[in-house]
Amino acid sequence: MDNKSLDELFHHYGSDKANIFIKNNSKGHGYSDFYKDYLKDIKKNKINILEIGSFAGASAAAFVKYFPEAQVFCFDVNISKFKFSSKNIHVFGLDINKKNKVEQIIKNIFREHQINSFDLIIDDGSHNLSDILIGLNFLFKHLKNKGTFVIEDFKHPNYYKYNNNINHIFIDKFLNNLINKKFSNSSIFSHEEQSYLMNSIEKVNYYRGNLSDSDICFIRKK
Repeated sequence: MDNKSLDELFHHYGSDKANIFIKNNSKGHGYSDFYKDYLKDIKKNKINILEIGSFAGASAAAFVKYFPEAQVFCFDVNISKFKFSSKNIHVFGLDINKKNKVEQIIKNIFREHQINSFDLIIDDGSHNLSDILIGLNFLFKHLKNKGTFVIEDFKHPNYYKYNNNINHIFIDKFLNNLINKKFSNSSIFSHEEQSYLMNSIEKVNYYRGNLSDSDICFIRKK
């Protein structure tokens, strides 16, 4: 498996990030090429990845095979379905809305693994608008300089009423406002917190995958 492409690894382990989803041999989101191209410069680096919404662990398993020096830390509200094990995968049952608990777990991770930030943070959680916003608010500060914050399926709240669970502008509009130094009316982010992001984000890239709801964004920190 060491010479497999990232797409082949996603497919092998059963992640819907692959072009073909092994579960039913249907089209997956096809995010693998975007990850490969965006992260090519750190492929051989010693990196720390935080993944929100790991489910059974398929993408975590793929990442630790593709990035030979990676540690992957997985947060999910339900870890009973997690089926992959590796000395480089660390799994935590955690609700991203529990700010104090999130901060305590991250503090413990940093202490036990002698690190002080993550190189890559991936939000593949509930795709509810509130959870995406809360994850960005709580976690972006724990991203290293020049690190990348990824939000998968970030336009689900635009498409599906059940993901649009809070009275707030959508993620794409919110991020565009941040890039353009424009404040948004937000029940999640204070002006101070928005100012921090405005001054911390270097660029945002949006991509469309294989499916009608396959949207992914890469947020690069300065």
